[in-house]
Amino acid sequence: MQRYEKNMTDRKKSLQQELSVSKKKCIFARMRTLVFATNNKHKLHEVSEMLKGVVEIKSLEEMGLAGDIPETADTLQGNALQKAQWVWERTQMDCFADDTGLEVDALGGAPGVYSARYAGEHCSFDDNVNKMLSEMEGKTNRKADFRTVVCLIENGEPRYFEGRVDGTILTERYGEQGFGYDPIFMPDRFAVSFAEMPLEVKNQISHRGRAIAQLVEYLKACSTNK
Repeated sequence: MQRYEKNMTDRKKSLQQELSVSKKKCIFARMRTLVFATNNKHKLHEVSEMLKGVVEIKSLEEMGLAGDIPETADTLQGNALQKAQWVWERTQMDCFADDTGLEVDALGGAPGVYSARYAGEHCSFDDNVNKMLSEMEGKTNRKADFRTVVCLIENGEPRYFEGRVDGTILTERYGEQGFGYDPIFMPDRFAVSFAEMPLEVKNQISHRGRAIAQLVEYLKACSTNK
């Protein structure tokens, strides 16, 4: 009798292990792969963290795609579409891209769609921040917002998701995290810059985080409906 009970217990454990492995295989099989159209390693890391467990992200490097992606449109949506289409045309794989703009009230909404090259072509993050601090010197209205538009291309068809966060342009750099204008942008209802926030906190409230959250919601809904 004891031997029978032991055999049954061992068999039960074996079945549970097999079921666990089967579930993992099933989850892996269902997980979609999306190519992210960016050469920005900081952005790649940030977005990959947001999409972890939802889709498998492939970078341009992993896909063997090199060179600058064109972004010559005059809107964030146009640039996001242009970048995603660049990848789609070369891979025929579902992919997505984003474009972000910092819109400053005192500068008439500038730099907007030109935020990444505000200080000129091939400029660095520091170059852009230095120019912004110079342009904003002495200005009392320091209200600004960050906007991100994500373009997802599925089977050649584009779909858009947008996120926005309002805040203030600081008078100097604060923090070492993040990238771009993060050290001089303080979101509303917070007393620190994006660059002073842990990544997981920034991802929950940022413009890009909000746009990606909409993308995640859409992808999950699609998975549920299949």
